[in-house]
Amino acid sequence: MDIRIGYEIKLRFSGETPFHALLHTYPNRYEMLKPDQLTVEPYAPYELFIDKFGNRCTRLMAPAGLLTLKNEAIVSVQDPLDLSDPEAQELPILGFPYDTLEFLYASRYCEVDLLSTFAWQQFGHLPAGYPRVQAICEWVHHHIRFDYMQAHVTKTAYDVFKNPQGVCRDFAHLAVTLCRCMGIPARYATGYLGDIGVPLTPPMDFSAWFEAYLSTGWYTFDPRNNQRRLGRVLIAYGRDAADAAIITTFGSHILEYFLIFCDPVELGLITDPG
Repeated sequence: MDIRIGYEIKLRFSGETPFHALLHTYPNRYEMLKPDQLTVEPYAPYELFIDKFGNRCTRLMAPAGLLTLKNEAIVSVQDPLDLSDPEAQELPILGFPYDTLEFLYASRYCEVDLLSTFAWQQFGHLPAGYPRVQAICEWVHHHIRFDYMQAHVTKTAYDVFKNPQGVCRDFAHLAVTLCRCMGIPARYATGYLGDIGVPLTPPMDFSAWFEAYLSTGWYTFDPRNNQRRLGRVLIAYGRDAADAAIITTFGSHILEYFLIFCDPVELGLITDPG
């Protein structure tokens, strides 16, 4: 499946301000049919680098005034539907690959210690492996009410557990935390998720989900939507949103405009089956 992705983001800065951004697709994951190329207006030089999670990052010094970030790319997604394997099993802690271990621990937004007792009471009796992760997704999906007005940069998994309202990152943080409580490595993910094969729900935004590590590898789970989706395009992984923030400024800014798009290129592909 070929998918057109991109954005136009306008930020206003009161003075020169350094910032980091995650605005490119995850390296070597997709075939790019149209280059994934950031445009900065007015022009400002920027650097690209790869962080510890393999994410392709940008850093630059924003000049005072209005700065516009643009990109329009076409990506080929070889496995357009999220993979699943109900037979995938959990591994013993001592059997995990070393590079998965940091995704077992508590992190900035995922307080494993505060939710472990609840997690074992709620999910400890369920079949281990893929079914248990899916049960966690379903519980989070029904526990949290989606509400953009309840989004907040400091909200953690425990916060949304106690006050179950939030956005997709809150769904992901809570599910990640509950998986880690059960000894299942889980990592936060962010990227594009267009309304492909489902009813349209504008406005478009970047999306958050998570991946759990089981016996046959990493699997995508989406507690916000609680269904396998078409055309998911990864930008970044991390322990939580602190590692995968789309934009991090080292100074104040005002967001003046925000447009995200993620649409199928194939002629005749139905976007809204309803």
